[in-house]
Amino acid sequence: MISLYINQRRVGEVIVLDLKGRVKVRGNTVELHKAIRCLMEEGKTQILINLTGVTHIDSCGLGELLSCHISAENRGGVLKLAHLTENLQELMEMTKLRTVFDIYDDEATALSSFKGQTLKVVEPQPFFV
Repeated sequence: MISLYINQRRVGEVIVLDLKGRVKVRGNTVELHKAIRCLMEEGKTQILINLTGVTHIDSCGLGELLSCHISAENRGGVLKLAHLTENLQELMEMTKLRTVFDIYDDEATALSSFKGQTLKVVEPQPFFV
């Protein structure tokens, strides 16, 4: 049973990943990481994850979001989050991850935050699966 759907769209230079479903252990969290890695390898370094359709996220899913964020930064990219559910906002507060992620209430504000974003150049590193 697929518990997470990922839809990819482009808005200007930003790739928006619309997530729908459950981000959880034994779910498709690894697919999210693969999607981020593939985007980085294609040179698409400005990524916004839209969490509007996420109905549930567990600690494994939260860990995967953090892992994606770190992977993007290590490759010179920027990953931001938008439309956190109330539960996810509380989880981000409790875990102090609110200070790690750039989080926006709406997509328009999130997209405009990428304008003028300075991306660091990082030497390509091999990726192992």
